[in-house]
Amino acid sequence: MEDRVLDWAVYEKTAREMAAEGLVLLKNDNKALPLKQGETVSVFGRMQNHYYKSGTGSGGMVNVAKVVGIIDALNECKDVNVNQKLAETYAAWDKEHPVELGLGWGQEPWSQAEMPVTEELVQEAAGESDSAIVIIARTAGEDKDNTLEKGAFMLTDIETDMLRLVRENFQKMIVLLNVGGLIDMSFLDTISPDACMYVWQGGMVGGYGVADVLVGDVSPSGKLTDTIAYDIKDYPAYDNFGGEERNFYAEDIYVGYRYFETFAKDKVRYPFGYGLSYTDFKIGVKHASMDFEKGVANICVKVTNTGKRLGKEVVQVYGEMPQGRLGKPSRVLIDFAKTKELVPGLSDELKFEIPLDRMASFDDSGATGHRNCYVLEAGDYTIHVGNSIRNTTECLFFELAETVELQKLQEALAPYEKFDRMKPFCDENGRMLIEYEEAPLVTVDMYDRREQELPEEIPVTGDKGITLLDVREGKASMDEFIAQFDDEDLACFVRGEGMGSSLVTAGTASAFAGVSPNLIAHKIPSVCCDDGPSGMRLDSGMKAFSLPNGTLCGCSFNKELNTRLYALLGLEMTANKVEVLLGPGMNIHRHPLNGRNFEYFSEDPYLTGSIATAQLEGLKSSGVSGTIKHFCGNNQEYHRHTTDSVISQRALREIYLKGFEIAVKSGYADSVMTTYGLVNGLYTAGSYDLNTRYSEMSGDLQAWS
Repeated sequence: MEDRVLDWAVYEKTAREMAAEGLVLLKNDNKALPLKQGETVSVFGRMQNHYYKSGTGSGGMVNVAKVVGIIDALNECKDVNVNQKLAETYAAWDKEHPVELGLGWGQEPWSQAEMPVTEELVQEAAGESDSAIVIIARTAGEDKDNTLEKGAFMLTDIETDMLRLVRENFQKMIVLLNVGGLIDMSFLDTISPDACMYVWQGGMVGGYGVADVLVGDVSPSGKLTDTIAYDIKDYPAYDNFGGEERNFYAEDIYVGYRYFETFAKDKVRYPFGYGLSYTDFKIGVKHASMDFEKGVANICVKVTNTGKRLGKEVVQVYGEMPQGRLGKPSRVLIDFAKTKELVPGLSDELKFEIPLDRMASFDDSGATGHRNCYVLEAGDYTIHVGNSIRNTTECLFFELAETVELQKLQEALAPYEKFDRMKPFCDENGRMLIEYEEAPLVTVDMYDRREQELPEEIPVTGDKGITLLDVREGKASMDEFIAQFDDEDLACFVRGEGMGSSLVTAGTASAFAGVSPNLIAHKIPSVCCDDGPSGMRLDSGMKAFSLPNGTLCGCSFNKELNTRLYALLGLEMTANKVEVLLGPGMNIHRHPLNGRNFEYFSEDPYLTGSIATAQLEGLKSSGVSGTIKHFCGNNQEYHRHTTDSVISQRALREIYLKGFEIAVKSGYADSVMTTYGLVNGLYTAGSYDLNTRYSEMSGDLQAWS
């Protein structure tokens, strides 16, 4: 690989671009945004001085030289004026009321005490300003789920009072949500701000990205990677989240929009894939056809900027399948792409070649006559194209006369415990309603399977002078190389060394491979891995670059930009002698209160796998690698070391493992990190079905068999 130099200015520019592209504008009435040139804006909220660059825990603990917050970036803008008198009032109060960081790991509060505002203060600010920006900020993270209480998922009374006073005194009011995941949005009904935008946690230069969108230098183009419901109790996992011993995944495959669009469309405030722009687009299908011989749908979409400002648009492709015997979501995301930046009147053509297996279902019960198989059930199939799951047009229709078996697999990691799972049925009025069926249980003796499939032991030969380089050059086989080591050396090889190993870069997560004198003597390098995914965690105190969080990167829907950004991270890793990043984080947003949702991308597995693959491609282009995590079912932090996630095979295959499968099959994933907890009664780190049958992806082994 040719030598490459990390240009820090390019790094910052690319992260700033991502921070802007991942923002999601939910509401923009009365032309509140973008801010007009010369406008004076009053910024409310004490967290204007303490921008959350990321969530907490290993996924966000990046030591940085400086964090550029929203008000910092606005102060640098020549096009708008910040009400400095109000800013000074907040700075003075902040000095007297320092933020609370908590004592120890996972103890930082979800929010900081807000400065109470008086009507007099707000009226004075309104008299000197054209508009108001209110910043609401939240954090959560590793070992600390969000909670359904004020100051966490819900607003505090002081925050609500601040919003009310600002609304009563300002003609133009903008709410920015500097958060890692979804929060209660009922203030949109009671306060009704003119504009509201999820700005997420944009890393160390995130404030610049927010300011770029606020002043109109960049038109917002982010789309929701999660469904926003009116009430948290409407989420299908609500009754099966937060258990100390186990959580039954009774919603089965009906996670996020798969549930809401099938059963509860009226419970949705903002649908999956939604996000406003400052300009308008026309999306038209130029060509759509089926190639049954190749098993793909070919679609060409033309996107035209019909508005008056620069902008990008995301084209989303959804598949609608017959209910059949298995039951299906009303539609699922099967592809997406983002246009280049379009000037008014300009068009871009996006071409999609979509394998039909993206619309397949896994039959874990034998209901179709094809147990443990991916199938396309007989019936009507429709492909829709649009810019959100609710705003689409039909572009292709085909019918299958009989059920097609696409891939025959074997039972793996089936649940032991009985539970009922969700399934749709259609009533006499054509409405989709919920019924429950027993989830199929394990039928394979796991101990017998492991015993039967144990490889033959390689006899120990003692040292023959064979090095790892000899194996690479074809001078010896891998078996001959391994035969030189006794059990202690092999145990060292698979165990590695923990936090702060002296063999690798100081303050990193661990060293593995060459961690004993004998292994090193045989030219096995000591490999350094470090916590991610939003930059390198260096507990030595060394500074590193803090990237936008996973949810923001997902909301960009921009694979190319994710690849570029993570290629730069890869160069930074190389400069710090870090070979492996512990990331991307790929768990599904099953429930809004999961503390680590900020590390993860989406409630959708296809989007998750696609964005993760793009990031892995970037890392690999710079000669380093990423470890996809947490494998699998790591959907809450509460009692994460001991909680058992009880999940059907179908939900595992279609939802919780699908993103990992996409990343591994792409060829860019080299390693997998398991969880601390259990899935279907087995600790994931010791689960043969999970780590062998689901994970072996190369050689003569059948993928995900």
